[in-house]
Amino acid sequence: MELYTSYGVNTQKEESALSGLLKWVGRTEKYRRGRGEVRLESGYFANVLNIGNNMGLAISTDGVGTKLLIAQLMDKYDTVGIDCIAMNVNDILCVGAEPISMVDYIAVQEPNENLLEELGKGLDEGARIARINIPGGEVAQVKEMIKGVREGYGFDIAGAAVGLVDLDKIIIGKDLKEGDIILGLRSSGIHSNGLTLARNVLFNKAGLNVNEYISELGRTLGEELLEPTHIYVPEIVEVLNSGIGVQSLAHITSDGLLNLMRVERKDISFVIDYLPEPQPIFTMLQRLGNISDEEMFQVFNMGVGFCIIVEAKDVERCEKIFKKSGIESYRLGHTIKSKEQEVVIRHKNLLGRGNRFYKNSVLP
Repeated sequence: MELYTSYGVNTQKEESALSGLLKWVGRTEKYRRGRGEVRLESGYFANVLNIGNNMGLAISTDGVGTKLLIAQLMDKYDTVGIDCIAMNVNDILCVGAEPISMVDYIAVQEPNENLLEELGKGLDEGARIARINIPGGEVAQVKEMIKGVREGYGFDIAGAAVGLVDLDKIIIGKDLKEGDIILGLRSSGIHSNGLTLARNVLFNKAGLNVNEYISELGRTLGEELLEPTHIYVPEIVEVLNSGIGVQSLAHITSDGLLNLMRVERKDISFVIDYLPEPQPIFTMLQRLGNISDEEMFQVFNMGVGFCIIVEAKDVERCEKIFKKSGIESYRLGHTIKSKEQEVVIRHKNLLGRGNRFYKNSVLP
């Protein structure tokens, strides 16, 4: 059994359980025609609604997950608002939209003034980076439901973001073809996925604590784990506005590089020839938890937080934009025609199908 499952996150069971919910939620598409009509099938990073005049409203929602428990352990709450915005706006980018706004929902154990102000600081900073506004939100007192690990400071935070995209410029990978180039953008670290696995390995199995200075990280463990998720809006929006023909975009969150397959074309596979050295937190986690390559690449971003796929002729133009933005970028690989959609990570001998990676001695 995978470690992640043993620590309470069963992605296989979640996928199965979701089918019942989606059966009913999917029915709601027919309740709206014309303005407000849904333009995409479910399964992409965001959906798009027709709001008239060839304009689409991209919409997505997400939270921060158990990274919030790290904030409570450290009694530091001024960065997780950045994560909340990042997890939402980075998804909005993936359909070719420019994020414009987000509303937040905060559930608290009790209305702690210091907690809420510190959360506000992070939301403000995230909004500044993403160039969006936060026109409203909701705070709910649900003491019976929210406990956390610091008495009086239990909370959850989630958001729902929107963006704008011309209906004829929606990007979902329908024009992908063999020979397109996969560019990867550096993550800022663990981001906001896989923290349940990370916490159990580092705290329960290895016996470390958030205030412990780790020489290979160059800071305390808590500081490393709280590093905010990178917001890719400035650099990706510049690419989208540059005239470059972007074929596909992927936010590398849970399921890792398997997220490359969230595209319309199912006869295209993704071959990864190169990956940058992951941040030390990943090698540390793998060593202390004795975690397989398959599980590491299914759960974590492994140093690459966002991917953009373009034609070979546009690679250098993209790289110039990324360099100007100060974000590290890498030529990870390329696309190939295939009968079955896959992600191949050659130097790790990994073959990805569905939502899993497998060791495979014979790779394309």
